[in-house]
Amino acid sequence: MARPVRVTLGAVAVSNPIPLDHYSVPFNVGIGVDISAGGSLTYTVQHTFDDVFAKTFDASTATWFTTSGLGAQTTDGSGNYSAPVTACRLNVSVWASGTVTMTVIQAGGQ
Repeated sequence: MARPVRVTLGAVAVSNPIPLDHYSVPFNVGIGVDISAGGSLTYTVQHTFDDVFAKTFDASTATWFTTSGLGAQTTDGSGNYSAPVTACRLNVSVWASGTVTMTVIQAGGQ
């Protein structure tokens, strides 16, 4: 991932998975989540270890884990992965107004 990837949701929804390079050394991923001014919603950042490039991959049946410190949040947040995961996504479970944007950037690699 050469540039930051951003996803924005403005309803109860789940973003498409953002694939990460789990072969990258060092594996360092930063995540920032920003709720728009006046936004009222609850989000969770999730990650998976499933092979997102497999022909049989289905995000709806994959195993997703809540990212530490970014579960059921109602305010801006940030976190990181220092150990490899294959992808992350943004999950909005409650929405009344506004939008939420997740920015993901990965360092490392050759």
